[in-house]
Amino acid sequence: MFISFEGIEGSGKTTQIQRVCDHLRQKGHDVVVTREPGGSNIGRQIRSILLDSKNKGLNSLSELLLYMADRAQHLDEIVKPSLSSGKVVLCDRYYDATIAYQGYARGLDIDLITQLHRLAFADYKPELTFLLDLSPETGLERAWRQIENGQRTGTETRFEEEALSFHGRVREGYLALARLEPKRFKIIDASKEQESVKQEIMTVLERVIRNPIEK
Repeated sequence: MFISFEGIEGSGKTTQIQRVCDHLRQKGHDVVVTREPGGSNIGRQIRSILLDSKNKGLNSLSELLLYMADRAQHLDEIVKPSLSSGKVVLCDRYYDATIAYQGYARGLDIDLITQLHRLAFADYKPELTFLLDLSPETGLERAWRQIENGQRTGTETRFEEEALSFHGRVREGYLALARLEPKRFKIIDASKEQESVKQEIMTVLERVIRNPIEK
């Protein structure tokens, strides 16, 4: 099963992915945790370009194509081989992030992004997507606190340094996507305490494992 976790900065994706991973492993599942950008060796080099705050001059189209290059390598090297061998893949951001960030927030043509994904990746999507939703104000406050505390890499702040309005558009984009695909998306209130968020995710996950989502 291919499961993605989406959300703005500071939404708690990384924490919850690890909790889901631990839970599934305890249940006997073979689990792979990965991310975009940076899930593959080459992807980590692409990630360093995309997230470095020094690269403010990176234009939106270049940004989009770098994400697509990262995804091509990631799917070929990590995601598809893992799924073929029967593993559960938990991915920290995927295609929906591209629509939300480069489409809704940057203003690139969403039809163009959709067509590129369809042509390059045959519209390959997760079976289940958890959207950890919260306000941009809360998310950014959390993200900067983690950066200052050393919990997150201080050099990967190019998106955190964007204006609050940018993050508001990202959130709106995610919610719009969730409305378009309500079967795949499960919206989780990420403003709650971590344990409450975990329990809500686990409840949905157990239900989906028992009754897989029909494509």
